[in-house]
Amino acid sequence: MSVFESIIIAIIEGLTEFLPVSSTGHMILAKAAMGITEEGGFVDSFIVSIQIGAILAILSLYYKRFLQGIHIYYKLAAAFIPTAVIGLLAYDTIKGYLFNPTVVAVALIVGGIVLILIDKRVVAKETQVMDLSQIPLKNAVFIGLFQSLSMVPGTSRAASTIIGGVFNKLDKTQATEFSFLLAVPTMLAATGYDLYKTPAEFTNNQLLILILGMVVAFISAFIAVKIFIKLVSAYGFKHYGYYRILIGVVFLVVSYVMGVDLGI
Repeated sequence: MSVFESIIIAIIEGLTEFLPVSSTGHMILAKAAMGITEEGGFVDSFIVSIQIGAILAILSLYYKRFLQGIHIYYKLAAAFIPTAVIGLLAYDTIKGYLFNPTVVAVALIVGGIVLILIDKRVVAKETQVMDLSQIPLKNAVFIGLFQSLSMVPGTSRAASTIIGGVFNKLDKTQATEFSFLLAVPTMLAATGYDLYKTPAEFTNNQLLILILGMVVAFISAFIAVKIFIKLVSAYGFKHYGYYRILIGVVFLVVSYVMGVDLGI
């Protein structure tokens, strides 16, 4: 992986991690489109590790939320547990059979259709809680169950949790913000576990590329999150649905016509 390729992937990670468009899916597609080959497992480790930069962006933007009291931690824990349990049980199967561009493209299209179909419900939804810390525990658990769907690459963790939030007492802005907060424990656990399962020794050059990727992911995620909240408040989610369908279809068509390896 070249420095240029690492920057491109890190930008994609930061811009898409907290949008309902699947960052993992975009990075897998980008990796295939640029013809990036494995370097002793470094590429996959890079894709996982640079998520730390995106996590730090959320912590810097929402640190006050984490300092307001212990109740929000109860709700985040309740939402995190279902994903953690299902992830531990299904990790090997998911990594072995679902991490390929074909699955990603199909999941993008299906998820896009879902976002479009629920957009009217999302726009009309009024919150039933005054603050995120007041979400009932059972509703937080259901949001966590929705989040577990995102283990299928291309589905999108953000999309799953936002949809789960909308169906569990939150309005579109609250659902989006809860998705951001829930990303912190979820992504930290997923990153740590993935690195534990796929240990790799990095050269000095690879370490520099990894650090650069984290910095770029932090900057692009910081910008994306600030803009995303404004766009969601103004326009809802249907445009992200159209985008998901477009990129999924384009990738399948181009891959078929050009004979790109889909990783099947």
